[in-house]
Amino acid sequence: MNYDEIISVLKKTDPFEILDDDALEDLSKKIEIKTYLPNSYIFRQGEQSLDKLFIIASGMVEITVTNDRGFESVVGLRRANDFFGETVILSQQRYPGSARVKLDMVCIVITRKQFEKLIYSHSEFSSFFNALLTERMRLLYEEITSERSYPVYRDAETPLFGKKISEIMSYPVVTCSMKDLVSDVARTMSEKDISAVVVVDKYKKPKGLVTETSLVKYLVAQQLYPVSTCRVEQVVYSHIVSIGPESFIGQALVSMIRNKTRYLVVMERGKLVGIIAMVDLIKLRSTAQMLLSNTIESQQSIHGLAALGKEVDNILRDIVAEKADLGEILDVLSELNERLTQRVIELSEERMRLDGWGPPPVDYCWMNLGSAARYEQLLRLDQDNAILYADPSCPDSLAEVDSYFKKFAEIAVEGLYTCGFEKCRDGISPVNQKWRRSQSQWLKWIRESTKTTSSEDSRMISILLDFRPVWGNKSLSKKFEDHLFAEFRQSRQNPRKKVSSKSSHNTHVGFLGTIVTEKDGSHKDMINLKKNGILNIVNSIRILAAFSDIRDPSTLGRLENLVSLGVISEQDAILYKSSFEALMLIMVCENMKKINSGVLPDNFIDPYSLRKRERIILKDSLSCISQLQKQVTNTLYACTG
Repeated sequence: MNYDEIISVLKKTDPFEILDDDALEDLSKKIEIKTYLPNSYIFRQGEQSLDKLFIIASGMVEITVTNDRGFESVVGLRRANDFFGETVILSQQRYPGSARVKLDMVCIVITRKQFEKLIYSHSEFSSFFNALLTERMRLLYEEITSERSYPVYRDAETPLFGKKISEIMSYPVVTCSMKDLVSDVARTMSEKDISAVVVVDKYKKPKGLVTETSLVKYLVAQQLYPVSTCRVEQVVYSHIVSIGPESFIGQALVSMIRNKTRYLVVMERGKLVGIIAMVDLIKLRSTAQMLLSNTIESQQSIHGLAALGKEVDNILRDIVAEKADLGEILDVLSELNERLTQRVIELSEERMRLDGWGPPPVDYCWMNLGSAARYEQLLRLDQDNAILYADPSCPDSLAEVDSYFKKFAEIAVEGLYTCGFEKCRDGISPVNQKWRRSQSQWLKWIRESTKTTSSEDSRMISILLDFRPVWGNKSLSKKFEDHLFAEFRQSRQNPRKKVSSKSSHNTHVGFLGTIVTEKDGSHKDMINLKKNGILNIVNSIRILAAFSDIRDPSTLGRLENLVSLGVISEQDAILYKSSFEALMLIMVCENMKKINSGVLPDNFIDPYSLRKRERIILKDSLSCISQLQKQVTNTLYACTG
C-alpha cells in the first residue's frame, strides 16, 4: 500500500476519520502493513496481547470464541474499514477470542504506543475508546492497591477494610419484645455476657435496642422507673442503623461514626441475621483508634485535640495500607476531620465567653469550603472556611457584631491550625472580612458579583458552590444556598465570564503523551497533582452540577446525580470517577511518603519516580481531563442557546 491508500483507509475508518491531516500523516509514517492468508490466525483465544490494533484495508476476518467443551463459534466478522484487537490493546490482558482470516487480508497495524499518543493528544478520538481506557485504569488501579506499591504502609495492623461483616458479626441475635420486663432482659444480658439486645415486633422486625448504656441512664443515673416493673418500651433506644452481611467492616466503621452509634443490626433480605458492636471492631486492632470520634467530642482543650489530630493521620496510613477504596478512605477521614473542626469551634465559643466576649450576639453558621466541604479532605493541608451570621435586630450594631465574629474567627482558625489544619495561603478564611458577612451582606454580594466580569468575584462564586454548613444554626445557610444557585444559573447567559478560569487549566499531558512538568524553580520536573489534575476534574464537575441545580457538594455524589439526570453518560462518569480516584490515591500516598520522611506534603510529585504502572495510570487520568472540560464547554453553550 502506498501513502495515499493508507490515508484513504484511515479516513474511512471510524474514529480515525476525525483526526486532522497532520495527525494522519504522522501516523501513516509509523504504521506497519501486513498481509494474511485465509485460515491463518492473527491471534488465538487466551494468548497474551500483541499490543497492536488491526485496521482492515481489504479482506475479512472472523472473530471466534471456543467454549469449555472445545466448540468454536463465530461471534463476529470484520471487513474493510473495520478494526479489531481493541479489547486488549490498552488493558494488555489475554485475548478473549481468536481472529481467523476468512479472505485474503491486508491490515494497517498500529502499535499500543502509537495508539496511546492518539488518545492522549486528541480528546475526540479518546472519547471513542473510553471503555478501553476505563478498563485499563481499573486493572492498573487494582494492581496498585493489591500489591501495595507504596511499601511505607506494609506494617499496618489487622486489616479492617478487607474483612466482611459476616466474618465478625454475632449470631444468632438475642432479641426481646417491647412488653418484656427490663429485669428479665438484663438477666439475659448478664448470663450471655452481651451489651445489647435487639427489640423486635411480632414479625421479628427490629424496632430498637436495649443497651447497658440505656439501662444505666434510665434506671441508675436518672432512676426514672422502678426496676421491678419497668418494661422494655420505657428504656428502648429506637434509633437503629442496619447494614448487610456482605458489606466490608470499613463500611460499618463509617456508619457507626456518622450515625453516632456503637451498634449495627445486620439485615439480609429483610431478615435480622446478626449484630455488630464497636467493641467487635476494636478487637481486630491493637489500639482503640475506632473510638477516636467519641474521644474527640470529649476533649476539653485544643492541646488534647491536637494530639488526636495525629491519631487521625495514623488512621489514614492504616486504611490506605489495608487497601480500602477511595470512597471508604474519604468517608472515614472526612468524618473524623469534621468532628475535629466542630469540637475546635465549640471550644472557641467557650474561649470567647472566658475572655469576656460572651456568647454569640446572633445566630451564625460556620461553613466549610473546598475539599472539606466536598468530603475530600484527607491530610488537612488547607483551611477553607467562611462565616454567615444572622442580621442583627438593630442595624447600628452590625459593626459590633462583626467585631465579635472577627475575634471568634481568629481563635477558631488558630485552634484548627494547632490541630494540624494548615492556614489557607489564599486567604479563604473568616478572619478575612470578605469571607465573614451577615446574611443580607452575603445575599447582596452574590446578587452583585454574578452580574460583574470580575475574575475574583467569579473565583469566589466558584469556591462558594462547594460550601457545606458544619456548625451553628445550619438553617441560616438554606436561604444563602438557594440564592447562590439561583443567581449562578441566571448568570449562564454569559458563562465564560461567570465560570472561574480554573476550569480551563491545561491537562498537563503533552502531544506525544508525555506528562508536562514544571520547567524551573524548586519543583522543576514535578507536577502539582492537586492543582493540575484533581481540581480540573472537581471544577468541571462542580460547574455541570451547579447548572443542573445539584446541591450535593461531593465530586462523586455530583457525578452520580449528573448521570441520573442524563447530563453525563454512565460510561463517561465511570471514566471521570476512575480518573479522580486514581489521582487522589496517588496524591495521598505520595504526600504520606513525604510525611514519613520528615518532609512537608505539598501535592507535588515527580511522575518519573513512580513505578511504570502508576505512571501509566497517572497519564491516563490526566488525559481524560481535556475530554471532561470539552463536555463542560459544550454543555454551557447548549444552555445559552
